[in-house]
Amino acid sequence: MADLTLPRSRGATVRWPRALGVWGFLLMALAGAFLLSLMLGSVRIPLSDVARVLMGGEAQRASWTDIIWLFRVPKAITAVLAGAALAGAGLQLQTLFRNPLADPYILGVSSGASLGVAVVILGTGAGSGALLSQGLGFFGELSLAVAASLGAALVLGVVLVLMRWTHNMLALLILGLMLGYLTSALVSLLVYTSQPERIQAFSLWSAGSFSGVTWSQLGAFAPVVIVALLVALALPKTLNALLLGEAYARSMGVNVRLTRLAVILSASLLAGATTAFCGPVGFIGVAVPHVTRAVLGTSDHRQVVPATLVFGALLALIADLIAQLPGSQAILPLNTVTALFGVPVVAWVLLRSRSPIA
Repeated sequence: MADLTLPRSRGATVRWPRALGVWGFLLMALAGAFLLSLMLGSVRIPLSDVARVLMGGEAQRASWTDIIWLFRVPKAITAVLAGAALAGAGLQLQTLFRNPLADPYILGVSSGASLGVAVVILGTGAGSGALLSQGLGFFGELSLAVAASLGAALVLGVVLVLMRWTHNMLALLILGLMLGYLTSALVSLLVYTSQPERIQAFSLWSAGSFSGVTWSQLGAFAPVVIVALLVALALPKTLNALLLGEAYARSMGVNVRLTRLAVILSASLLAGATTAFCGPVGFIGVAVPHVTRAVLGTSDHRQVVPATLVFGALLALIADLIAQLPGSQAILPLNTVTALFGVPVVAWVLLRSRSPIA
């Protein structure tokens, strides 16, 4: 079997010139992509008008002000939060399982989140479609995040139990895929027995999009993601220890059980909340951590964790810009765009392995 373990940390040495250069590029690119997301779309708005609106003024046309505040700003904020959430969840899972192919999708975590959302939308009718049309308020919208996170945590918990039975990472990934297929089958059963309007709401959600999240929904989505991201930002030292194995981590005084629980909760909330409000968005979680490590030239989580979050936010904004096809009415599926970036990265990870998979 291939050596698919993650690269080990190169110690506490920080390459400040390189790190500062990377951070400068990431922050400027993120700001530029955010502004472009406010300017471009089916209606192009000049940068001067965007700046004027953001500073509290009015655009040349009143409709432009409404487009920016009611649609494009919430969409851009959602993309930033969702990209950071998926990338952060992927990084934590890759470190926890010490496997570079681990991410919310491959391990079935996102499928579990989809099952939780399907139960809410298809089983009770109180899902995203109903929320958009009837406005059930903050706690109604929060139920989507809770259901998705519970579904994600359930699948991830099963994967961890299976991990105690087998140390074969390839087998574990296959089992994760099987869990994903199982939850997808349960979703299909719910679809088959649901009412047409609920099926339509679920279909719109499953297409994946950052543009369907309103300001009121951001009030439920943003706090969940921010809290989970703060947990991820508090774990760099323990994640560094886990890179060298649980035995080493224990010898360094790390509470492995508590760390595993924190990672599970954080990754489940990040994947679950993002899936609940944005639909199943793939490849960001598995690809971004690898690109971040390659760019920084280190596996030190003190650098990799925050850079991964920013890189994930940047990629999500770029993917949304491409999906919107600025200047046209066509909208590409978001997963199609993220796959164009993610598939080559996954192929690169597999091809650089020293031995063939057996």
